[in-house]
Parts: sequence; C-alpha cells; structure tokens
Amino acid sequence: MSGPLTGVRVIALAGMGPTPFASMLLADMGAEVVRVTRPANRRGRALGQTEGMAPEHDLANRGVGTVEVDLKSPAGVDSVLRLVEAADVFIEGYRPGVAERLGLGPDALLRSNPALVYARLTGYGQTGPLAQQAGHDINYVAQSGALHAMARAGEAPRPPINLLGDYAGGALAAAYGIVCAVLEARCSGRGQVIDAAMLDGVALLTAKLQGLRAAGRYSDEPGTNYLDSGAPFYDTYPCADGRYVAVGALEPDFYREFVSRLDVDLSEWPEQDDRTEWPRLRKLIAEAFAAKGRDEWARIYEGTDACVTPVLTFDEAAEHPHNAEREVFRRVGGVLHPNPAPRLGRTPAREPRPPVADVLDVDQLISAWSAEPSPRAASRSARGTGGRTVQDGRSPIAPRSR
Repeated sequence: MSGPLTGVRVIALAGMGPTPFASMLLADMGAEVVRVTRPANRRGRALGQTEGMAPEHDLANRGVGTVEVDLKSPAGVDSVLRLVEAADVFIEGYRPGVAERLGLGPDALLRSNPALVYARLTGYGQTGPLAQQAGHDINYVAQSGALHAMARAGEAPRPPINLLGDYAGGALAAAYGIVCAVLEARCSGRGQVIDAAMLDGVALLTAKLQGLRAAGRYSDEPGTNYLDSGAPFYDTYPCADGRYVAVGALEPDFYREFVSRLDVDLSEWPEQDDRTEWPRLRKLIAEAFAAKGRDEWARIYEGTDACVTPVLTFDEAAEHPHNAEREVFRRVGGVLHPNPAPRLGRTPAREPRPPVADVLDVDQLISAWSAEPSPRAASRSARGTGGRTVQDGRSPIAPRSR
C-alpha cells in the first residue's frame, strides 16, 4: 500500500462512466475503495461492468474491491449502513432521490456517521429543472456551452469522445471535491454532502475562455479563434503517408522556428497574424506537410521549440521515448494502463494492477473495518499527542470467488 490517501475508506455504489473513474482516482492514491454491486445477473455481469468486457480490461475498477449486496433488501441496506459507520467517503451516481428511496440518502448516512463525506455524482446536479432528466456526456457538454465551441468553421460540433463530461468535468472534479471535504472533516470532525454535476464541472473548465470572451478576444463563432482550429498555426495536418502532425506554434518565436523548417520559399507567405490571409496560409502549410511523411517531419522538428509533434496512436504513445522513460503508460497483464497522475515525490501512488473479478465477503469486511481504528479517530489521537498516525488502509479479508 502507498499513496497520500492511505487509510481513507471509500464506499462507492456501482455505476457507469464517472463514478468508477472517480473511485479509481482515489484508489490510485492509496484509498481503500469498495464498490457495492448488485448480485451478478444471469449472464454473470455485475452492475458497472461493461457488457462483454472481461474484468481485467475494466481499468476504471483497478485497485477497487467489490462486494455484492442486494440494495432492495433490508439486509443488504443494513450491510451498507454498517460499512458506512467505519468509512470516510460514500459515492453514489443515481438520479436525485433514488438513494433516499433505498434508505441510503445523505440524511440517513450522516446520522450513522457524522464525519462522512457523501459525494453525489450526476449529470445535471441535485437541483434545477433538468435534475431528473437522463443524459450522457455529450448532453452535459452541450448544455455547458463548451460543445458549441468544438467545431471547425461551418461544420457541426464534434464531441471529444466522453473525456470532457464524464471524466474531466465529472470524475476529476468529484475526486477533487472529495479530497477537499476529507481534509476539512479531519479538522472539524463533520462530514458534508458534495453535489458534483458533470455540467458544473465542464462549465468550470471554460473559465479562461469566458475571460477571453469578456475581453473581446474570443469569438462565439466556432473555428475562428486561435485555439479552436481557426488559426492555421494551431491545427493538425495530414502528411504524405496519411498520418498527421499537430502544430501549436502560437507565439511569434515558435512560429518563426516552425515555418523555417518547412523547406519552402517563405518570401511570398503572409504574416502570421493577418487573419484575412489565414485561409491562404492554411493552404500553404498543408501543401508543405504533404511533401513528407509524419515520422520524417517528427525528426525535422525534434528538439526544437516549433511546437510540432506527431499525432500518435495509443500504442505509439506508449512506445514514444519520452513517454517510455517517464512511464506514462504501463502494460499490466498485457493491457495498456495509463499510470496514476500526478506524481507525488514522498507518497507515490500505487502501481497499477489488473482489476479482479473476486468478490469480498461483506460480513468479513464489516468485521474488519469495525475492528480497526478509524482513520478519523487515529487523526484526532495524533493531533492530541502531537504525533502523526498512519493507517495502512488494508483489511485482512480474503476475497471469495463467484
């Protein structure tokens, strides 16, 4: 066990999208995370496991233990309540009101454990006209205004897979809020409810753009700005072999370095910031890149400040010398894992391990958590003596197989 969150206990009700990823982020940093799933269905798939995906491929559940509990039965709910008594964090991603109907709403859980951090991770949040409406990443990104900006001039908006809503605006923001609330609870002894909405998180990510808009330096017309493919020196271009390079030569010094290595006559080229000439400049840059293959351009620009890089596939990214030296990725059991981030010097994150299909015995887990001093009690004790107590966060539980 390692990581700055060692000793923090997290219970997460199984779900899809951001809830598992938030759990993974906490587990990567050392928290003991237990996912509560309903008993496996007839096809052997537990809630939160992607259809047709083997457990070892479900990377968002790495470092996370699993218990199977029927939340529709009083006994199942009681099991979760008993776990909550010794936990620091509870995460659920249901529509508003569902957890309450199960008997696992924040009022009930905070009565059981007043220092609990109760995180509610949804698309539209706990309040407002859309709170009960179904949605996915694309809907939350659209509702925030960000999707409108993700388009080339005259083209339809292009959703960035589900990285922005589910993971950046949702899971990462929720994990940040959880850590903030855990720190505060260690001081006050009081927990609180976190309303983490993916819509809110994506809107937060637009803070810089909102400032640029207010200053008149960013247009609401997509594909006409410096960072949205409007500028020809901040875009991607196909090469002779059909692969792509990415150009980010915004600053004048970087731009001069960029064009100087294109191996073309620059005497008739327009000025960098002459917007009226941007269409012609784009055409000239595209013609230059079409003369050589991607890897040849990568060699030409290697070691320069031209801000030109090859557009890599995932496998290529894992093998790139820089990424390989820093171990940005790691193969675990033949599966490519991104390593935990950020990197902490004294209390590094756990090394990624394959997610497992084994299920913990919920009664044994309750006994183990109840028998061990809670991290909150240990923290209070350490403050009282001027010392510092560190829990290893482990439970002496042997998993049972399905």
